Amino acid sequence: MKVLLVGVGGVGEAIAQMAKRRPWVEQMVLSDYNVKRAEEIQAKLGDNQRFPVEFIDASKQEMIEGLAGKYKVDLIMNAVDPIFNEQIFDAAFSVGVTYMDMAMTLSAPHPDDPFNKCGVKLGDYQFERAKKWEEKGLLALVGCGVEPGMADVFARYAQDHLFDEIEELGIRDGANIEIQGYEFAPNFSIWTTIEECLNPPVIWEKDKGWFTTAPFSEPEVFDFPEIGPVEVVNVEHEEVLLMPRWVKTKRATFKYGLGDQFIGVLKTLHMLGLDNKEKINVKGVQVAPRDVVAACLPDPAYLGDKMSGKTCAGTWIKGKKDGKEREVYLYQVADNEECMKAWGCQAVVAQTAFSALIAMDLLKHGQWKGIGVLGPEAFPPDPFMEKMAEYGFPYGIKEM
Repeated sequence: MKVLLVGVGGVGEAIAQMAKRRPWVEQMVLSDYNVKRAEEIQAKLGDNQRFPVEFIDASKQEMIEGLAGKYKVDLIMNAVDPIFNEQIFDAAFSVGVTYMDMAMTLSAPHPDDPFNKCGVKLGDYQFERAKKWEEKGLLALVGCGVEPGMADVFARYAQDHLFDEIEELGIRDGANIEIQGYEFAPNFSIWTTIEECLNPPVIWEKDKGWFTTAPFSEPEVFDFPEIGPVEVVNVEHEEVLLMPRWVKTKRATFKYGLGDQFIGVLKTLHMLGLDNKEKINVKGVQVAPRDVVAACLPDPAYLGDKMSGKTCAGTWIKGKKDGKEREVYLYQVADNEECMKAWGCQAVVAQTAFSALIAMDLLKHGQWKGIGVLGPEAFPPDPFMEKMAEYGFPYGIKEM
């Protein structure tokens, strides 16, 4: 398989590091706006032929198409902030190759009632074009990281094997990660974090469909394996837009353990308008306030040696089996020290990356097949879960 990797930030680097050990990855093009960063990753990988470096401006569809054609790739892997998703998604369609991302096209709040009604939903742009992808016989595998991604596979596994009836699918994400030397340092893209945390969270219910609530709503304490109790709150996330399409449930939610400090910072950024992703004029220069915030904070890709602790991602399922009530949490715990030793990458980005590699593996070897715009839960879950331990990220099942 030949892959055009668009973006070699923290997650992109982890994808490349994992791909290095997979001989079926014939070539992976390391493309980034920051060529120096791409060359740094190439040097770590130690293989210029298999991992060539290219400059790319992900906002320019024609440039993406050009590199895909130059290297005759089979798949375009989108590993940049989702503001560029439309161009990358459309480029893959135009050149006729498989597309994969880990976060879907962006939402836009309802103009009149944002905390009750959906406006443009995550992935709407992509799903509106699904029929064209089907007609062309192409596959766009959307939302295939850890959350969304692995968590969606868990939801499908629960339906296929663990439950006769599902009342609620709830993605729950928590961590005890600490970062030395910084008063505030997100361990993932602050651009993406602002987007998903300050947008109105979306919830799905069988009788209502998709609807929204206020940011940080419905707090609850969830007891995470190997971590312990963490308060989690509603956050906008792709799983809620994906899971109900293929998994039968009465309700779908996503809750994330942010912590009081993180929530306070996000609220302050919003109050000051620093979460704005649209460019404004600053002394004759056009700049997006959110990009300035990102530039002021440390790059998560370089925080691994300062981090300690674990992160847990998973799917909580409530329902019935054989007429009896049942609650199960399917999860994956990544330890930062172990991830640094294995991949040279911090836990949060490594945990996000491995699902993409497994999906590529399954597509390459015909275990996952499909056309159109599909999420991970549209495919059989067993082949994916069987490979998790092999890739260094074994899953667990906890009866609640």
